Amino acid sequence: MSALAGKEEVESSTPAAAPSTSEPAASTEAASEAASEAGGEGDDAAAVEDEGSTAVFKPLVQLEEIDVVSGEEGEETVMVMRGKLYRYTETLLDKGTGKKQWIERGIGEIKLLKNTESQQQRFLMRQEKTLKIIVNTLIDPRVKMTQMASNDKTWVWSCYDFSDGEIVEEVFAFKCTSIEDAKAFKEAFDKAQGEMAKLLEGADGAPNPEADAAAEALGSLSTKA
Repeated sequence: MSALAGKEEVESSTPAAAPSTSEPAASTEAASEAASEAGGEGDDAAAVEDEGSTAVFKPLVQLEEIDVVSGEEGEETVMVMRGKLYRYTETLLDKGTGKKQWIERGIGEIKLLKNTESQQQRFLMRQEKTLKIIVNTLIDPRVKMTQMASNDKTWVWSCYDFSDGEIVEEVFAFKCTSIEDAKAFKEAFDKAQGEMAKLLEGADGAPNPEADAAAEALGSLSTKA
């Protein structure tokens, strides 16, 4: 009886070890399923990221395009040159004393413009960034442009300027960036003077009351600095 009982004990204990050997397999299957689910969730997240936003937003305020008037319409650009402009005038502290000195007026591009109808030519210069007009004057065939004694890249001339909304007699100095530019600037000015002289004499155009009035004003212009 004891041997039989021992055999029964052995036989009954053998199946008891089976669950312990089957547990890793079950754990592996569970891990695989979890990994598959995790992988599926990752693919779904990636798909969402790849889709991006398809929403369309409309502005609350609709801005209409407007035409910007520069004042240069109807004019052709004969020359453009970058440089620095000076004005020979009194400072605020010396106002009314008659004591004048060279004061920087601005840096930017000076343009030589020719009106396509009247053929009149003028200098126009705007200050960089602010675009404030700092020179607006007709080319005067009677004024002599001279080179500044202390700087061979700077030219000095007198003119009637209209940059501040009223005609004022001014003395300007334009400093070019190089000697080559200074030479080209003077050549362009001389050529424009010659064409303006012919225009004011009536050789290249019909009588123009505005040109006659400009000629009379330019005739009384002082060129002394």
